[in-house]
Amino acid sequence: MPFLDYVLQSPSYGWQCENGKLVRPGKGVLLKEFLNRLNVFNDRKNWLPFFSWLKVICLVPFLFLFLFKYLSPVTFGAAFIYSMMIMGTHGTIWHHRYCTHGAYKFKNAFWRFVTQQLTLNIIPEEIYVISHHVHHAKSDQPGDPYNAQGGFWYCFLADVNHQPIAKDLAEADYQRVQRLMAHTGIKANTYQQYQHWGSYANPVRSVAAWLLNWGFWYMAFYLMGGHALACSLFAAAGIWAVGVRTFNYDGHGHGKDKQREGVDYNRNDRSINQLWPGYVAGEWHNNHHLYPKSARSGFKAHQLDMAWLYIRLLYRLGAVSSYRDDKRTFLAKYIQTAHVTQHETT
Repeated sequence: MPFLDYVLQSPSYGWQCENGKLVRPGKGVLLKEFLNRLNVFNDRKNWLPFFSWLKVICLVPFLFLFLFKYLSPVTFGAAFIYSMMIMGTHGTIWHHRYCTHGAYKFKNAFWRFVTQQLTLNIIPEEIYVISHHVHHAKSDQPGDPYNAQGGFWYCFLADVNHQPIAKDLAEADYQRVQRLMAHTGIKANTYQQYQHWGSYANPVRSVAAWLLNWGFWYMAFYLMGGHALACSLFAAAGIWAVGVRTFNYDGHGHGKDKQREGVDYNRNDRSINQLWPGYVAGEWHNNHHLYPKSARSGFKAHQLDMAWLYIRLLYRLGAVSSYRDDKRTFLAKYIQTAHVTQHETT
């Protein structure tokens, strides 16, 4: 059986029926699975998804402070930019293009660390990276951890229900997980520690990194604009942390075929290009599924790609040593060829 078929922890309801079709559990079943997998008292190996949502819950007080004490045109504007653009673009730069697809390489560990810490620490790399490899291998098929055809809640709760790695991997398979994660700089558990904790990441190091990151950024925001700015931007990070869990449902057309001629060129799945995620986060999703290892996914003139601008800037500064850019390949195959065909037809 291929590695990506079993590297993720299978939900209790399974990935597919006996006839090979996707299992579409109801909201009650999904919520029960969600709560069971967050229960660290029942199983300590649930610590990582619990930790991921604990960080979201810890941002709730900042949201109330923002809404009822510090809300103003200035803090609203700052929160909007931070949540919609800075957090989103950083997710594309770090979790998506670097950690998962290795679309570019850093010159050294210093610049990797700087890029990793550019925003508040919220999404564990392990949960994102391994499951995203599976997503590309099984996009919109049974086994895709956030298959939009499963419905909104299937996607929204996926980081707990579908994305954690399996807890019973053989040592050789765990070593494959280590190889997929090694370049991220996240120190791996030994196989014995993995058997104890059920994860690649170590809880002590993960909690320490979280507290140091949040402490640094609260102080930085406070020095820039006092508690008003700090609370507003922490609240904005919480809004992003919830909103980003809806992206793959939207980015795959709510499970329906919403692809458009001349806009979406990858027809192997239901991914679509959308203006809003494209402009605010560089996430031209259909382009990305067409060329997943490209450091740029905004291929057309109107497709602003801020994640690519950051990567390109670091390259010019010498912080990024190399990258892959498939824009020319895309234009030659899909745009120039189409123009030639149209000209020959007329």
